[in-house]
Amino acid sequence: MSTTDTNSLWPQDQHNLELLSQVHPPDYVNPTPQGRYNLVVIGGGTAGLVTAVGASTLGAEVALIEKNLLGGDCLNVGCVPSKALLRSARAAHQIKRAKEFGLNVPSYDVDFSSVMERVRKLRALISPVDGVKSLTEKGVDVYLGTGKFVDSSTIEVGDRKLTFARAVIATGSRPTLPNIPGIEEIEPLTNETLFNLTELPKRLAIIGAGPVGAEMAQAFARLGSVVTIFDTQNRFLPNEDRDASNIVKTSLQQDGVTFSLGVKNLRFSRNGNEKIVSYDANGQTISSPFDQILIAAGRTPNVEHMNLDKVHVEVNSDGIKVNSQLRTTNPHIFACGDVCSKFKYTHAADALARIVIGNSLFFSTAKASDLNIPWAIYTDPELAHVGVYSDSEEGKEYQTIRLDLEHVDRAILERSTRRLHQNLTRPPWPNQRRDNRRLSRRRTNRRNRRSHEPQREPEQTRLGHPSLPHAIRDNKKVRRSLSPHSANSCHSQTSIEIP
Repeated sequence: MSTTDTNSLWPQDQHNLELLSQVHPPDYVNPTPQGRYNLVVIGGGTAGLVTAVGASTLGAEVALIEKNLLGGDCLNVGCVPSKALLRSARAAHQIKRAKEFGLNVPSYDVDFSSVMERVRKLRALISPVDGVKSLTEKGVDVYLGTGKFVDSSTIEVGDRKLTFARAVIATGSRPTLPNIPGIEEIEPLTNETLFNLTELPKRLAIIGAGPVGAEMAQAFARLGSVVTIFDTQNRFLPNEDRDASNIVKTSLQQDGVTFSLGVKNLRFSRNGNEKIVSYDANGQTISSPFDQILIAAGRTPNVEHMNLDKVHVEVNSDGIKVNSQLRTTNPHIFACGDVCSKFKYTHAADALARIVIGNSLFFSTAKASDLNIPWAIYTDPELAHVGVYSDSEEGKEYQTIRLDLEHVDRAILERSTRRLHQNLTRPPWPNQRRDNRRLSRRRTNRRNRRSHEPQREPEQTRLGHPSLPHAIRDNKKVRRSLSPHSANSCHSQTSIEIP
């Protein structure tokens, strides 16, 4: 579920009007319930959509409730528009580097208004997949409005009352607005309003050195903004491998992004049209003016306005309290996605939704705790991770194997030779049994999507030449040369590139 409502999309051009016609048609009339539903889903983001469509495909009578825009954050204000923006930024960067590849491009201009129109156009083009018509054709009854529990078998949406055997809460999350003095005065951007921009901010401050801050900092810097990232923590991408995050940081600095990390007493103010960021450092107060300030400081689960107390559904720091099978403290109600998980990613929401379908409607006992969730940060270089970190308690039990890609032909040809590929493997303890359990892998590079390790063992897979997966094959050889017992025991992996 997105907290972006129908009035917050801007501008009201043909692309946004087309988007609204798909994900929240202004003339839509909610259906009249014809009986008890097997499953009612509150929230039409990724988790809710996958749950509703999957259950309907299996023959269940399903209703889906969404108060804002179907498609949730991913379609409307997250994955789709952000990656469209990143693609334009990458094109600008490639033109800037054209001379390195023997191409003479005298000059180019970034038309930011056209860049954002492209974002809106592509978002509208994708939207029918998540739209009312598509869902209805798949057998899902769609209700637009706020869903509120009446009791453990009834949900109210406007003047409609839906009875159910099971319910799923998939209301997602929203951007967290930290308690920083002056934040109301500056009217900051969040991911829910960033893509409404039609004019490039000359000076952009980003509060938050995490994935969203990193991606948007690089995108806007490459499109021409002067960007500064602020954070009260001392590290950029603090949840990632230190070596990998440092390489990404260097890449952003090469794009012109500056950093003010570990700041104290962060505060905001206004001076006419300028938005001022102030903080204390070395006994002095430093103030810098900006045209826009983007808040990228985490996510808050959407748990309000559903009357959860009426149905004894408890809430904790992660949102809805669930057990490993995603059942809430009410046995008839489940939850999935951002509203209950610390892994606030679209692919994680999809995976959790598939677990909920089986556990809520059938006799499945699948556990979310069995999932090994990977994630990626779509900077250039990209950074991907799955499993434990080398500096964690569990990671300290393993060897760290690193391989630079400076001798991989494809990386040299792409001018991407500074790359790191890292694994954690079990040390060769005496008399140790071979452990094939894959615990963790990390990777960072500009071609993440094309260099994922094949499912078969690398030495059994014929790879096209030249290609980046050769580094993974060669890394396997490194592991085998160190220990025959650890060759098939990969527990963590990172690779990195600086163009």
